Amino acid sequence: MAQRHLDPTAGPVPADSLAGYLRDQATEFLRALRLHRETGAGAAASESSVEAARALRRAARRISASLHTFQPVLDPDWSEAMRPELAWVSGTLALEHACTSRLDQLLLALHRLSGAAPFPAQGTSTPGAASGTPGETAAPAGPPGTGSAPGRAGNGAGPAAARPSAAVTVAAPDRKITAVLADRAAPAPDRGNLTVGAAKAGALLDRQLTLARTRAHSTALQALGSSRFHAVADKVAVLASEVPLSPAAGGADLRTLADTARERLADAVAALPLLTAGSPYNAEALIHGLSPDPAPHPQDAPWHQVRLLLRLHRYALEVLRAGPAPGLLAAGEALDRHRDASEAAAAAAQAARTPRIAPATAYALGVLHADQRHEVEAARYAFQRSWQKETIGTL
Repeated sequence: MAQRHLDPTAGPVPADSLAGYLRDQATEFLRALRLHRETGAGAAASESSVEAARALRRAARRISASLHTFQPVLDPDWSEAMRPELAWVSGTLALEHACTSRLDQLLLALHRLSGAAPFPAQGTSTPGAASGTPGETAAPAGPPGTGSAPGRAGNGAGPAAARPSAAVTVAAPDRKITAVLADRAAPAPDRGNLTVGAAKAGALLDRQLTLARTRAHSTALQALGSSRFHAVADKVAVLASEVPLSPAAGGADLRTLADTARERLADAVAALPLLTAGSPYNAEALIHGLSPDPAPHPQDAPWHQVRLLLRLHRYALEVLRAGPAPGLLAAGEALDRHRDASEAAAAAAQAARTPRIAPATAYALGVLHADQRHEVEAARYAFQRSWQKETIGTL
């Protein structure tokens, strides 16, 4: 695989460029922190407060990534102590946003798959549908021989999972005529079954992820008011005026360290199954996503690692004042989609493990899980295409 190295004819990039970049990011961190405190961050956080938290995360990520990539030109004790604290700040503030975006993604997917609104009005649901999730006992009658396997359906069994039929109340005396009219008006069996459970599945996901978001919001508020965060903010304030460089920074060329970050990324990409990902609809991500293990499938871990290395490479280019190529940005967007879809699939599988849910609800969650695993596959395909364009453009 071709690797793009920095232009060897260009002059060396001194450590002062890194110092200026770190000062700028530290200033952004402090500005975002002041805005966050001014706008408030209570239970009903404003849009400005949300944007301030996002800016805090961005600055913390960039400072931490720069400390990792350019560690040889920085004071080792200071950088080693600073990096995990900045990662803690960024990770803690990201939890609430992750829960919100995951819920939106899953509800939109349910709406697309079922062709019905995620939350229909009470009383318009199909008779026989289950009511609620723990404690949900009523279920639509399924055809003989079909059992309910919530865990298996939630693990992405999709159409292969148990398919309870939608319950239909027949009030007319002539059952044959009524059945003919119902066949003409009703959607296809799979879509009908999915519509029955989609509303309950959406309500279950909404309860679980809203609770997780509330807890993440409380955790973030506690973190921002803790002595640990105040210590980090004090160090960032010092960084805004003084960057602790090592004695070796005098004659260092930052291009060499940035090129090392690029090589680590290329090696990680080379270990991915790009040949398989380069074929659309290969179902590899779906097949490996059917594991009954509740933990995230290890197949996704190498792709998540590449996403982190790609981010490190992009931030290193920012330090060198070299903008990333369009192919690199497209590859990063594809990996973001991959991360979001894999986490959304895991959330659907976790919801399907809720005790005492109805078969229709479990079926809807199983189809949703399979849909998100297909999104994982599509994101891998998009990354393979973007990365191929990126490497071809550097030959």
